[in-house]
Amino acid sequence: MSEQPIDAVRARIDAARSLFVLTGAGMSAESGIATFRDAITGLWSRFDPAQLASEEGFRADPATVWDWYAERRVAVRAAQPNAGHLALGAFERRRPGVLTLVSQNVDDLHQRAGNTGTIRLHGELLADRWLGPCARTPGCATQQARPGRPPRCADCGNLVRPAVVWFGEMLPPGAIEAAERAARGCDVALVVGTSGAVWPAAGLAAAARRAGAYVAIVNPHASEIDDEAHAVLRATAVQALPHLLRHD
Repeated sequence: MSEQPIDAVRARIDAARSLFVLTGAGMSAESGIATFRDAITGLWSRFDPAQLASEEGFRADPATVWDWYAERRVAVRAAQPNAGHLALGAFERRRPGVLTLVSQNVDDLHQRAGNTGTIRLHGELLADRWLGPCARTPGCATQQARPGRPPRCADCGNLVRPAVVWFGEMLPPGAIEAAERAARGCDVALVVGTSGAVWPAAGLAAAARRAGAYVAIVNPHASEIDDEAHAVLRATAVQALPHLLRHD
């Protein structure tokens, strides 16, 4: 990572009135959280990813899917925000109202680092929701469910599921609309640790550039959206973000 490109990106960020940041799996990988497909190892290697991340797979074998997410939750709770997360949290505190953070990650590391207003495109791993509307007690909380693998409603048998976005599901209400507004309205867009292969998040860098923003990508590997960037920094979040966002 040469000094000249990172200094140029940092100068843009320093001058920005509105900074848009999109983070992907590479951001959390540096805290030891396996990416979605990397988490399907060992006992889980015999499963198609769609079995572990779809309503159909959950209905077919709810205990297995619940156990896989329970294992991932243990890993997330044990992980700690890395230097990249902490740099984003410090930036938000230092320059309130400038940063809009959008994440494809389902962990809570951004929140623990201080970015409480993060737009979470793919849901929350540590939260639960009902598989469907509760037939007998509308509005009842998942905490009232009868314990089990997974827990279920004592009245109607409705299952509890992780509050993440599965294959074929809509994103959380308003999430992508808010992300697109922020991308179109920013001065600088910083895309960190994402392959650019998952839509609609992959379109946010292009939306920012079309609206006139300066776009920079931080990724140690080539991504599918590198051509949208004015600058590409071949670095990880831990290597780059503390320098890009530091306060002298």
